[in-house]
Amino acid sequence: MSNTASEDVSEDIKPSSAEPLSTQQNPVSQKYRMYVLIILTLVYAFNFIDRQIIGILSPMIKADLGLDDAQLGWLKGIYFALLYTLVGIPIAWLADKYNRVNIVAISLTLWSAFTALSGLASNYLQLALARVGVGIGEAGGSPPSHSMISDLFPKEKRASALAIYSLGIPFGVMLAFFATAFLIKGGSADWRMVMISVGLPGVALAILLKLTVKEPIRGADNNKADLEKVPFKQAIKTLLTIPSWWGMCLGISFGSFGNYAISTWIIDFFVRAHPDFSFFNLLIIMGISNGTAYAAGVWIGGVLVDKLGKKSKKAYGLVPAGMLLIGTPAFFIALQVGSPIWSLVLLTVLLFTSGAYLGPSFALAQTLAPVRVRAMSTALFFFVLNIIALGGGPTFVGILSNMLSESYGEVESLRLALSWLVVPYILSILAFYWTSRRVDKDWQLAEQRNG
Repeated sequence: MSNTASEDVSEDIKPSSAEPLSTQQNPVSQKYRMYVLIILTLVYAFNFIDRQIIGILSPMIKADLGLDDAQLGWLKGIYFALLYTLVGIPIAWLADKYNRVNIVAISLTLWSAFTALSGLASNYLQLALARVGVGIGEAGGSPPSHSMISDLFPKEKRASALAIYSLGIPFGVMLAFFATAFLIKGGSADWRMVMISVGLPGVALAILLKLTVKEPIRGADNNKADLEKVPFKQAIKTLLTIPSWWGMCLGISFGSFGNYAISTWIIDFFVRAHPDFSFFNLLIIMGISNGTAYAAGVWIGGVLVDKLGKKSKKAYGLVPAGMLLIGTPAFFIALQVGSPIWSLVLLTVLLFTSGAYLGPSFALAQTLAPVRVRAMSTALFFFVLNIIALGGGPTFVGILSNMLSESYGEVESLRLALSWLVVPYILSILAFYWTSRRVDKDWQLAEQRNG
């Protein structure tokens, strides 16, 4: 695999003298671009395998360690997200200056190892520390990856490329469900063995990445771009002055507040609300839903915005807003119905519609940013996104459910806590719509700046 990739690279780095400057600046074949995109998508999938697994194993962890919902909420949310967001900014600063492939490979090794170490935890403190370690590792995954993808694909195809990359989310979640179902079905593994089993393969993928992917040329799609290194404070200041950058950031943050909370608590809800429903079947159905409906939503969102965006950049905000207008009521009804099958069907509707904002959001974050601060743009995007969503969503539901449990019982308290997620979904819709009214002007300014 390594030799083949190396040969492809050596062939691709020889531009023809007859080619225009912009082509010579990014002399890699479409085949190699897609190979790198697939590898980075696999890395992102492992990111979400290791992130999702604690939500899937939550009922078993709760029973084994004697935890309450608030403690679980801290584990699923803020313990993971706090250092993940704080470390992401300096790592992105490094990624805008140094080798991004090395940063991603090291990060993947770290978070995979800490996931495996989570399986060795014998008490709450040890598991919390391991989750902090996973968060630190995962901070170095997406910002450098987004930056590399943006250097390999032109801005007209960037939403589609980043939508493919974002498929790592549903595919990673799907694999986490399937791996758990496979290991639990035979009765030969408990939650600790599942953690170890899903963590270790990431180390092998890190080696493959390092051996077969080369550092892309920065700013190859921007003929006039200033490729001088940008000071840290100046990079942050530049991004904070772009209105539609903020609009997309808040849109994805509020939407993901709901998505992260649901992904880490929905298994607990089904185990409590529908105790007679097969746990194995639940894992398989949720895996299939994420791997099909959620993946389709992610893909269609990117492709649709790339197509409609040729006529109007407003599509970057209107497509996500329109999709969530369908998915939000479907989610609320899913929590109320008595049939577990109908509940799963309605949740699948939410999965499909909520996936549509990923590609457009990440693409706009890259396109609006100056070339030399692309990794920083993604990191700042993720800083806001994860403080609000990853840190807030699961933690909010856990604390609220725990507060209500004495009055309503464990089933109804969790149902009520999850029902409150309709509010951030509505805020997400409003943010995306607001962005649609601002994005044309900011896009034109970005083209003038980057060329």
